[in-house]
Amino acid sequence: MKVWNIIARALEQHGSCAMVSVVRAEGSVPREEGARMVVTPQGFHGTIGGGTLEWKALAEAQRLLGKPRAVKMLTQSLGPDLGQCCGGRVGLAIESFSADDLTQVRDFAAREEKGPFSVTGRLPAIAESFGEARRRVLLFGAGHVGRAVMLALAPLPYEVSWADPRPEAFPAAMPGNVEAFAGNPLDVVAAAPEGALAFIMSHSHALDLAIAEAALRNPSIARVGVIGSATKRARFERRLREAGVEEARVAAMICPIGVGGIRSKLPAAIAVAVAAQVITLDEALSAAATQGIVTARNAG
Repeated sequence: MKVWNIIARALEQHGSCAMVSVVRAEGSVPREEGARMVVTPQGFHGTIGGGTLEWKALAEAQRLLGKPRAVKMLTQSLGPDLGQCCGGRVGLAIESFSADDLTQVRDFAAREEKGPFSVTGRLPAIAESFGEARRRVLLFGAGHVGRAVMLALAPLPYEVSWADPRPEAFPAAMPGNVEAFAGNPLDVVAAAPEGALAFIMSHSHALDLAIAEAALRNPSIARVGVIGSATKRARFERRLREAGVEEARVAAMICPIGVGGIRSKLPAAIAVAVAAQVITLDEALSAAATQGIVTARNAG
């Protein structure tokens, strides 16, 4: 969640805002270090895990609304202090902001828009990271399933490039993390950033095959998924091999798409399965990248 833009808007509209940050997480806890919740006079954005911990933090943050800049540090043992079963220990920073902080907040918001950044010294003896390096999901097809997948990805931390050659297929309004491309889908494939995920569900099997071939040939695209059945997969595999696509890439193609165990063919149900698969792939790729960095450092 990009917190500083939310804080800036709250200060511009109300002149007051508060933020709760998880600055320490030990043992079994509901959220990780860096999880944040922004509290405004009209409500709150984000979560630090729900339950009694969040309810108490929210109450503390609301008490700070309308007051000058202040920081309150709070440590909670989830079992003894709050009666929660997790059993871990959480350190929270609860801070207030006023209109006097708007210049600094806008500066952080601008930095956050450019990507992840770190700050030291803003809170006592704490190094903080803000912003997100979001994975790009390429979604091809704006039919019933494509729309459902787009909506399922809307609240998740991904940037979605949604492509369909039919301009009239797109809805009038879309979530903030979605960009629509009404043109040649192969242009979206060619522009894919490193580590992108491609999910193909167009109105045409011939177009699906063309997009799949281009995506599998693009090394920047980490994984390629195509909607369909086992029969469609067999047909596509044969044609892709005949076209000279690398065997390992063809074998790794995901078809049918979506996590297993969901039998429903309702667009919304398929979308849930695909969104779960996106999360699974993203976490696996991120873990592999982190392990690679650690291994390289150790080797050095």
